[in-house]
Amino acid sequence: NKETIKELKRRNLIAPTKTFSYSVAKGAKFSTELKKLETDLTEDMLKGDAWKTAEFKQFNFDALGLSPRGGHLHPLMKVREEFRQIFFEMGFEEMPTNNFAESSFWNFDALFVPQQHVARDLQDTFYLSDPAEATELPDFWKTVRDVHVKGGYGSIGYRAPWSEDEAKKLVLRTHTTAVSSQILHKLAQEPYRAAKYFSIDRVYRNESVDATHLAEFHQVEGIIADKSMSLGRLIAFLDVFFKKMGITTIRFKPTYNPYTEPSMEIFSWHNELNKWVEIGNSGMFRPEMLRSLGLEEGVQVAGFGLSLERPTMIRCGIDDIRQLVGHKVDRNTIETDPACRLDKKTGKEVKVGAE
Repeated sequence: NKETIKELKRRNLIAPTKTFSYSVAKGAKFSTELKKLETDLTEDMLKGDAWKTAEFKQFNFDALGLSPRGGHLHPLMKVREEFRQIFFEMGFEEMPTNNFAESSFWNFDALFVPQQHVARDLQDTFYLSDPAEATELPDFWKTVRDVHVKGGYGSIGYRAPWSEDEAKKLVLRTHTTAVSSQILHKLAQEPYRAAKYFSIDRVYRNESVDATHLAEFHQVEGIIADKSMSLGRLIAFLDVFFKKMGITTIRFKPTYNPYTEPSMEIFSWHNELNKWVEIGNSGMFRPEMLRSLGLEEGVQVAGFGLSLERPTMIRCGIDDIRQLVGHKVDRNTIETDPACRLDKKTGKEVKVGAE
């Protein structure tokens, strides 16, 4: 009885055991040969009659698939695509930016930056050693030289020495405005038309790396050429542009640039750093630059250069720019994040479950 069994268990005189037994019998599909089931319906099967007699392995929908190696898009690439789609939405054309090395002429001189400017010092700019110089300068280089030395278009110039050899020196471009100057020169060769161009690519500065600065970073460059262009229209454009990016708290501060007058720095509030962070620079290109490039009287051009990394930091709540680019990037986070889907029209991320 149960009481006797319980007492024997307590004394460890008996122990429960399990016995399994199996009964094997021939089924309807019994065979002495091992038959391999097909896993895929192939083109060759469809061409013949093999698919009619082939036996296919059933799908196991509960089995775990292989984890894809591709992870989430890098935050910089997501914000970059958002920038591009906003520019396209606002009627901009994209500029080619495949030349990382430029002559000092396009990087500085054509922008009315004097050859004695501190930005051209070795501590601010990377100069190439091989090759060290461009083979030739554009055919209008003497016009640029004369405006620097003697002045013109309402300016007295810098009245400082100007060297052709200095203008030929090759540098890693310090800004994509070097590309904008070439686009404006090409635009000047055509009959007048209003135009808007943008580019997003890497630039290089010989700077100390810290939480908000890198020696290699991305610049978002844009120019708007129109006879009715003004500083007020530029401010209105930038306000709308950043609101489309989800950045609503911005302010402008007067500053100095050799090639724009008036000029403005653009700041946005960073909650993590608890301070205003500079995210870009802007202004109206000077006539000494525009007329030397060949643009006719009356054409006004607004230019702006925006950082790609700093708006991304604000959007993602990152307080160290090196977490986006460089040795401090957490690759594991990017690889393990869920796959990212971008809307074809807006370029923005489609949230899972969103309508």
